[in-house]
Amino acid sequence: MAVDAADGVEIRSALMRLRRATGLPVAFGGLVEPGRRHVRISELSGTATAALSALAVTSGNGLGGKAVALSRPCAVTDYSVSRQISHEYDLPVAAEGLRSVLAVPVVVRRRVRGVLYGALRSAQPLGDRTLGAAVAAARDVEQALVLRDEAGELLATARPQPVREPAGSATAWEQVREAHAALRALAPRIADPALRDELLRACGLLAPGAGPGGQGVRLTPREVDVLACVAAGATNAAAAERLGVGPETVKGYLRSAMRKLGARTRGEAVVAARRAGRLP
Repeated sequence: MAVDAADGVEIRSALMRLRRATGLPVAFGGLVEPGRRHVRISELSGTATAALSALAVTSGNGLGGKAVALSRPCAVTDYSVSRQISHEYDLPVAAEGLRSVLAVPVVVRRRVRGVLYGALRSAQPLGDRTLGAAVAAARDVEQALVLRDEAGELLATARPQPVREPAGSATAWEQVREAHAALRALAPRIADPALRDELLRACGLLAPGAGPGGQGVRLTPREVDVLACVAAGATNAAAAERLGVGPETVKGYLRSAMRKLGARTRGEAVVAARRAGRLP
């Protein structure tokens, strides 16, 4: 199975940041293929040949495989003669002319999901600054994958839910409202526009749309985000943390929404937003 296109973009961006931060001439990487024990090298930056393209690196083999097996960064000063690694991939590495190489695993929820490499075409030690930059780049990819995983889980939860509250299922409907709030909070943090749009479409399915008296209520997306958090029971501080803004910003959005909805309290604002079809 091929690497998801959005994941490929994340890896490519991380490799470019790594090269800019360190001056390394070559960087490459890829993700573990679903159901397999190997990393498929899918992204190349600064390479002169296609020797490493689509290379499958098995756990335990070579430098990257060692990083996968140990779940920690690994480096060698001269790849072809190093006694610290096995040498299944010497030919493609030599074809690219690489000598000093480091490999950093991308670990999500204690599971290795990929590897980022940086390399020199000369045999010289790769210092702590270079290793730190590589680890930071891997963390960026990890965070992007975590967000995508969370989005996928929320979408899976949200899709089968009804859009109107059935009698006797208040608990299930509260789960729908919590999923709606989580989706609204997560969407702005998703870099992939297609996935972000899918999240917002799911939010639209969970909220019934403008109801009676709701046609003239114009709430901004951020006002809806704040109301969704409030509806799920979040305090202003908790809503601020979830949305990545300050508590005063949350208060400002809430005051604005309350004014538009003609509400005097947070609870009244939530009720009015639901009647207007802006919240499930």
